[in-house]
Amino acid sequence: MPPGRRWTSLRVRLIAVFGLVALAAAVSASGIAYWLNREAVLTRTQDTALRDFRQEMQNRAAVLPLRPTEEELRRAAEQMAAGGGGYSVLLLGEREEGKPIVGASDPDRFTWKDVPQTLRAAVAEEQEVGSGNDHPYHLFWLRTERGGTPYLVGGTRIIGGGPTGYMYKSLEPERQDLNSLAWSLGVATLVALLGSALLAQFAATTVLRPVHRLGEAARRLGEGRLDTRLRVSGTDELAELARTFNDAAENLQKKVADMSAREESSRRFVADMSHELRTPMTALTAVTEVLEEEQDGLDPMIAPAVALVVSETRRLNTLVENLMEVTRFDAGTARLVLDDVDVADQVTACIDARAWLDAVELDAERGLVVRLDPRRLDVILANLIGNALKHGGSPVRVAVRTDGDDLVVRVRDHGPGIPEEVLPHVFDRFYKASASRPRSEGSGLGLSIAMENALIHGGSITAENSPDGDGAVFTLRLPRDGSGVAGRDGGEGARRGGRGESDGPGDEEQRSDSQAGA
Repeated sequence: MPPGRRWTSLRVRLIAVFGLVALAAAVSASGIAYWLNREAVLTRTQDTALRDFRQEMQNRAAVLPLRPTEEELRRAAEQMAAGGGGYSVLLLGEREEGKPIVGASDPDRFTWKDVPQTLRAAVAEEQEVGSGNDHPYHLFWLRTERGGTPYLVGGTRIIGGGPTGYMYKSLEPERQDLNSLAWSLGVATLVALLGSALLAQFAATTVLRPVHRLGEAARRLGEGRLDTRLRVSGTDELAELARTFNDAAENLQKKVADMSAREESSRRFVADMSHELRTPMTALTAVTEVLEEEQDGLDPMIAPAVALVVSETRRLNTLVENLMEVTRFDAGTARLVLDDVDVADQVTACIDARAWLDAVELDAERGLVVRLDPRRLDVILANLIGNALKHGGSPVRVAVRTDGDDLVVRVRDHGPGIPEEVLPHVFDRFYKASASRPRSEGSGLGLSIAMENALIHGGSITAENSPDGDGAVFTLRLPRDGSGVAGRDGGEGARRGGRGESDGPGDEEQRSDSQAGA
């Protein structure tokens, strides 16, 4: 699999989705669990400490004199702190009106400066007693930090006169417990993520194995192995997909077999018809040759009819020969008969035999020898040059070059060119460029046969319009040595289109040599 596709594969996406869902679920669950535990731990510690502090204020601070001494405050604060609540205590009283004194259980740890101003104000504020409030003073608290350590600070005062008390409890043990919990939840999240990845891998393997088999089966089916089928097991969606694939493959196999049978029947019919026509065509050709020789002495009223019979008989004979040639390619019986060929001499002989010397310009280097089938090369050249003369314009220029191990022959005319919509079809059998001219002198097979003869050599023919817009250019490319492809059957040639009626005007003259049996 290419690197780019590996990261976008279905397996990776399934694992990624599983992982993201598991991560989101684990993080959400861990976050909720941490928050709930945190609130529960802090609330429990806070309520226990404040309840104990309230009780100590009632038991210790409330019994102090209205004007206690600093020693009394300190001793009471130490007794309250020693009660086991784990907090420090600070008691604030008045020695005289307007002269506060402070007693602290641990002056090094908790002093008056450590009490937040907002808490002082809330504790000192006397509230109106009413239906919704039974006491003028209440216990207030808040959480704060000092030196990175969290603390709980609470305060209240004795109703009816007496000292104000504050407690100062460290929440460091609770924070350490919560940190341990967070670490445990993080490990649990990681374990859940790894577990989800393994589960995703298993699920992806379970799901993708049938998909992979389906892909392999589709590839084999595309390669032509129409008997490919999938093993169906289960009743789930993948099993239904496998059944659908098998049904489609079976229907395709039946249709292809039916089409192949029909095509074979059509080929056999064309071959049989062409073969059966050869005997009467031989007789007709002999008769037309006699009529042509006597044409000058015939009645002027009969002469045109005789000329028409001669012309149509030749055209019919060419069509039969072309059909015979096509059936050889389709049947795979066409073979190369290689020989050393001087290309310049071959092209000259081709155009000379068809009286095209005055209409064709040849640009070929003398002495260029290739090893090809001379008869098939003549067929190719005759069709390309004849097609250029018929549908293009004079002069037709034939240029012969070499390109590495290839022979390149370009045939250019000076006509209007080939319409763009026709170019893809110039080598199709019986293709007509204009529907308004369904009948022509050619058989519609010339360029198709030329392409088949090029392909059997291991070459090709391309058609394009000249870049300057003056005419069309057909380029024949053949290996200079056809030994490597000799014996290859010609039934796998391209089925591409022809420019109008494909045959060149020279088809008639070449029926006895160029279109002879392969």
